[in-house]
Amino acid sequence: MKVIVCGAGQVGWQIARHLSREKNDVTIVDNNPALVQRATDTLDVQGVLGFASHPEVLDRAGAADADMVIAATYSDEVNMVTCQVAHSVFGVTRKIARLRQQTYLERQYAGLFRREHMPIDVIISPEREVSLAALKRVAYPGAFDVHEYFDGKALLMGMTLHVECSVLNTPLRQLSDLFPTLRVMVAGVRRGKRLFAPEPEDQLFEGDQIYVLTDARDVSRCFEVFGKTQTRQERVLVIGGGNVGLSVASMLESQPERVRVKVIERDRARAEKAADMLERSIVLHGDGLDADLLNEAGITKTDAVLVLTDDDKTNLLAAVRAQSLGGKMSISLINDPSLVPLADALGVDAYINPRALTVSSILRHVRHGRVRSIYMVGDREAEVIEAQVLGTSQLADRAVRDIPFPEGALLIGVLRKGEFLKPTGSMILREADLVVIFALSEDVPKVDELLQVAVEFF
Repeated sequence: MKVIVCGAGQVGWQIARHLSREKNDVTIVDNNPALVQRATDTLDVQGVLGFASHPEVLDRAGAADADMVIAATYSDEVNMVTCQVAHSVFGVTRKIARLRQQTYLERQYAGLFRREHMPIDVIISPEREVSLAALKRVAYPGAFDVHEYFDGKALLMGMTLHVECSVLNTPLRQLSDLFPTLRVMVAGVRRGKRLFAPEPEDQLFEGDQIYVLTDARDVSRCFEVFGKTQTRQERVLVIGGGNVGLSVASMLESQPERVRVKVIERDRARAEKAADMLERSIVLHGDGLDADLLNEAGITKTDAVLVLTDDDKTNLLAAVRAQSLGGKMSISLINDPSLVPLADALGVDAYINPRALTVSSILRHVRHGRVRSIYMVGDREAEVIEAQVLGTSQLADRAVRDIPFPEGALLIGVLRKGEFLKPTGSMILREADLVVIFALSEDVPKVDELLQVAVEFF
């Protein structure tokens, strides 16, 4: 596939890295010569210097025979015009744009992006992705990572195991015997710096970080088995009243069960804007690192602190400060993946990586087969892929034990006729089944091949 990635910042670079590793023909475009040079020096991609929205620049990038244009520059307007030019001038069939301004996404403006107006096939909103991720972290405080599959019928959860876990030192194959009605599969285990797909004889140990897929109806039992408590978060403090913080506070206000929300914002204009837009939240103007202000916000009575400023280091420090003053749970926004180990060392309970969320959202529109969702674990150490079984793929009408999954891949969930099923070796996959597969990054191309239809399909 020939893909043009417009924007060589962190998001664009990460997308180009993933696509080039998967043997796609990738060209990256940016008006910053240093960023283009970095991309061509570190990745197997071609680079074009210039403004992505200019027709002659897209022409030099090969838009005339490109299969896809991904517009991920820092400007929403440049991204929209790039897609328009790619469609109107070059006839590119697939156009993806990253849009950060939430106004563009409001329902009354939905017609703007029709083919006859502003032809964008897929819109990716980092702010919305981050806001939804933050809500899930708050809803499931026993997990450091949460992602929905099968339209919410199943949840992928990351949990750190402590001494309270009742299944420590127990082979995974025995979990089905101990809890026969529990619909849960252990997908991946991180032990130290190593992430691996476990075998049936593997055991879990204190300090392991595990990823499990469970039926949404079994979440409480799943937490109980792995030594976690599930409590409702009634009081939430949001530090940072920018686009992301404001979006999260608005969503929390609209929850069916009332959540008491307070927002701290350092910039006065932003604080006033937040106060005008939020209906039931209390907005405080000041520094989220200020101990007196945190105490005034009732930090000791707060169930969760979401630190969502645009500065990673401030987020980490504010999360630690909140915990030191009595905050029960801290969740930090972290853009730079290299800071994630620091978050773990500092005791931050959970983190959200907006760039990883954006890249995951884009990748599902690039993959072969009928991929519905992709979630990247860690710094692209693994992917958890939801896809539909197609009639002539290598999955259809075969028992799970007979499917040539690579060593680092596991089938961890099946949805058939709306019902979540725990996979077994004898289970035969059928056309139209939805499946969730955990795959280490080096095995993703082999999984992608399994999901593709055979040539005779065409």
